[in-house]
Amino acid sequence: MCKEYNRKTIQSEDNNALVLTLRVSRFTPITSNFENQEHVKQEFSNTQSTNKVHKRKHKENPFAKTKHNNPFSKLDESENKKLQGKHWIQDYTICAHENDTILDCLLKIKRTLDPTLAFRYSCGHGVCGSDAANVNGMPTLLCTATIREHARNTIESSTIKSHGFRKTGSKTNNSTNDLDNTNSTTNSTTNSADDSITNKKLYLKNTHNNFGIIELSPLSGFTVQRDLICDITPMISQIKRLEPYLQANNIGNLNILEFLQNPQELQKFELLSNCILCGACEGVCPIYASGEAFIGPAALVNAARFIYDSRDNAGKHRLDLINSADGISACQSVRACSKQCPRGIDIGEEIWQLTTLANEKS
Repeated sequence: MCKEYNRKTIQSEDNNALVLTLRVSRFTPITSNFENQEHVKQEFSNTQSTNKVHKRKHKENPFAKTKHNNPFSKLDESENKKLQGKHWIQDYTICAHENDTILDCLLKIKRTLDPTLAFRYSCGHGVCGSDAANVNGMPTLLCTATIREHARNTIESSTIKSHGFRKTGSKTNNSTNDLDNTNSTTNSTTNSADDSITNKKLYLKNTHNNFGIIELSPLSGFTVQRDLICDITPMISQIKRLEPYLQANNIGNLNILEFLQNPQELQKFELLSNCILCGACEGVCPIYASGEAFIGPAALVNAARFIYDSRDNAGKHRLDLINSADGISACQSVRACSKQCPRGIDIGEEIWQLTTLANEKS
């Protein structure tokens, strides 16, 4: 069972630390039924092979429609199986500092409170890109996201007015009514001032020694394996289909020791080579996250990295691959991927440049 800290025990551990609540979206897969079904299928196939049952072979219909496989389909039939399991939301209350990262808080929870919490991380410095997740609904890297930037209070700081109703009715010209109205307005102003003071005091009491809540969930558009861990193999397979490696005619020549480039040629793709394949751009993309057939912004960025490289000779081939209905044509120029890229790549602008190149060469 997961332990829960009280506010007194948290404050006694570190006087400089404040209380933080992490609201984590958790998921535990149920694989027992699936494993049993696979075991039964294997036993049935073994019995069929031993019995040697001869079946008639039917000829293929020459007029049957051929199925064209989409090269940029997000998931194959074998990968499109969503895991079944238990999904719930769990709150963890810990003490933390404002400069701590969310990854530090998750590691503290895993080591002290709940060892069953699953998440992925490697370097912890924003280089590997393996710890991308949704923080308050937006994909970011857990190792670079600090509590000071993402913690939010549950209680609004704005004061609640008790006389927040709209006045209706006609005005009266009687002096007695005017006196009553003046008295009522003075009383209402004093009451509203008292209410605002009490609301401010309550707000300060609730926010004292308390950061608030940070909501964590896995990346959108990917199959959840466990808790905050997603399956990114569809994204990797799409990138591999675009052949993201240098293809030059003179690579096999032993006389050439290096490929020379001037600074202007290097500047065209230097920023694109900083992509760490974190998947934040695809998690925030409304087209990719909705499940539509789209190659994805990560694959297009890696293709542009070699298209703009002066040493590569397969630029036309890559443009032909991405110039399709499921390639650059499926992008709707929302440019949400540019805002959430942790490496500062303007992905939307790069995709727009690819569309202009494809239109010029077509």
